[in-house]
Amino acid sequence: MTTKPVLDGNGTSSSYIVDFHFECAVVVIGIVGTAANALILYALVASRQHKKHVLIANQNALDFFSCLFLVITYALKVCNIQLTGWPGYMMCMLILNYNLLWCITIGSIINLAVITVDRYLKVVHPVCSKNRLRSWMIRSAAAFSWIFGFLYSNIVTISTSDVVGGVCYAQVFYNSQLAKIAHGIYNFVSFYVIILLIFVFCYWRILVAIRRQAKWMDGHRGSSSTAQARSNQVQSNVIKTMILVSAFFAITWAPIAVYYLLVNVDAHVTIMENGFYFSQFISMLYLCANPFIYATKFDPVKHILLSLIPCKKTSEQPPESIEIRVV
Repeated sequence: MTTKPVLDGNGTSSSYIVDFHFECAVVVIGIVGTAANALILYALVASRQHKKHVLIANQNALDFFSCLFLVITYALKVCNIQLTGWPGYMMCMLILNYNLLWCITIGSIINLAVITVDRYLKVVHPVCSKNRLRSWMIRSAAAFSWIFGFLYSNIVTISTSDVVGGVCYAQVFYNSQLAKIAHGIYNFVSFYVIILLIFVFCYWRILVAIRRQAKWMDGHRGSSSTAQARSNQVQSNVIKTMILVSAFFAITWAPIAVYYLLVNVDAHVTIMENGFYFSQFISMLYLCANPFIYATKFDPVKHILLSLIPCKKTSEQPPESIEIRVV
């Protein structure tokens, strides 16, 4: 999260110009992310994969609304509205203090971890997953990501934000410095360190299980060449997904996670506007890349997307069993 207060435009002209350009850049990346996630959501529904892969569809829905609220939040910041009365207060509490934006973004991070665990169970513990994992559990986990993100963000942002002199100050009014430090550490550990550890552990175990399966198939020469080719494709997809998800999440979320931690832990660290916008911009690149990392790995979805391109022929999709293993 961020504690960046909303500026009233009375700073130095050079600083205001830099801030304005950063805000416009974030709006642009948000528009691109909104359009990309909307396109993937359409492909998921058109290919009827949203019912078979609830978590993937939920991830793209969360990323879509994250990008949408990113556009709304920074578009209002560019307008530099003077906040007055009850409407101004509500605008601060819901939008300008990043409340709605981070409600959805935190839910997206949680759902991402749920997808990783779901992949881990299906590949590493297939028998246990098939016998004990029910559809209502998957749907409950998807709903939990929305509910937890909403509750957490509202509790933190509303209790620590306020309108002073017509300006919205976000997450600066803590009860004590100790509470501010505790929340900064909790936020960093919960939404960056633990999520990253889940990625590394689960995808590492998945890779080990896939390699073990490949060796077993190599030892049975009776297996057909088609089955061997499918096994190699599964292994390749899992490795690529592991590298993309783990590395890209670690890189793009590191600046904003460390930035927020330092602001809350070290009282001598002040909020630098350029540093904030840079961190926010890099982290939002992850939301824009998510639809291409996850949903486009489904061949039925790729078939729908390619069909939107004039004069583009799509290849026959592979069996459904292969899709389930890589997801």
